[in-house]
Amino acid sequence: MSKMDEFMGAEVKRLKEADLDWKIHVLGSASLPHSVVDGKQVLMLCSNNYLGLSNHPKLKKAAIDAVEKYGAGSGSVRAIAGTMKLHIDCEKTLANFKGTEAALLFQTGFMANSGMIPQIAGEGDLIISDELNHGSIIDGVRLTKAERGIYKHKNMEDLRRVLEEAKKKNYGKIWIITDGVFSMDGDIAPMPGIVKLAQEYGAMTYVDDAHGDGVLGRNGRGIVDHFGLHGKVDIEMGTFSKAFGVVGGFICGSATMREYALNKARTFLLTGSHPPAVVAACKAAIEVLDEDPSIVKKLWENTKYFKGKLKTMGFNTGESETPITPIIVGESSKAQKLSLMLFNEGVFALPIIFPMVAKDKARIRTQVSAALTKGDLDFALEKTEKCGKELKIIN
Repeated sequence: MSKMDEFMGAEVKRLKEADLDWKIHVLGSASLPHSVVDGKQVLMLCSNNYLGLSNHPKLKKAAIDAVEKYGAGSGSVRAIAGTMKLHIDCEKTLANFKGTEAALLFQTGFMANSGMIPQIAGEGDLIISDELNHGSIIDGVRLTKAERGIYKHKNMEDLRRVLEEAKKKNYGKIWIITDGVFSMDGDIAPMPGIVKLAQEYGAMTYVDDAHGDGVLGRNGRGIVDHFGLHGKVDIEMGTFSKAFGVVGGFICGSATMREYALNKARTFLLTGSHPPAVVAACKAAIEVLDEDPSIVKKLWENTKYFKGKLKTMGFNTGESETPITPIIVGESSKAQKLSLMLFNEGVFALPIIFPMVAKDKARIRTQVSAALTKGDLDFALEKTEKCGKELKIIN
């Protein structure tokens, strides 16, 4: 055994013995309400495909047409020979949808954060982060030489405390960075309060709206639109990998910010650009949402119904305010058992356990989709109630 395999094998063994390793499930169909997972047809209840757009005919046609015209790949990074008219058109469509001057595409949301955050703060600056921010934000912050401040989750008094402490030091720039919708609990960042404090203390704001785009705001325009804060948030980061049903990340803001990013962000400069099919499908997804408000409306109708029924049954759904609806059960082993039982009953919903959440906060993270019918939701609720009672999670 090589030295590498020795230390890696030891860690894999430890994870497996603690039952903390990821068991990868294989999707054998399109991402649909009724999907084939590990060879079994199940009701999909844990996909980020909130609006069912990944299989939308307009997106598929746009992707096919783009391949026929532009080929399978772009041939280069954006900065050299990989920027096609498709990329520019998609960015303009996105900026118009988000109500900003400009937008810039990245290969993924993770690459948007890990590429952009290190370029907006450096030595002598301060980044203030919500304690429950996504791992891509955390990694982006770690790549900077800036000092870091952490405030208690969504606690504006604690954010003020950190900002007050910052006044005692001569920082060059201060950034407040937060998720828009927090992915484990489905709660929404108090953006009006964050913006107000940022203005009061001369800080700038950056919001990762990966789970808010396509979900919050008019026709899914995101958290800034949801709270009516256009022009007051410096950088909006988002992703096409969730509600838009495709893949890719982006940042939106001023035209100057875009020019800065495309000259500085290494994940943009040094990564091959999106293939034509991907960019065309992303643009089509924006157009579908812009033209049809009924999809987002249906998502929220399903969310309200599903969440309300779970609460009536006695399940703990935490602080969720969005289609992300955790079923908090406490022990990791109980969450894993519930997930397995649900799968056997025909419902696919995965457990989220320590260290992704606190040891006593293990849960099944369900994610409602606009593509689910009331019959689908009732089926999922029936099976969840049955399994919950067998495990004595509810009475």
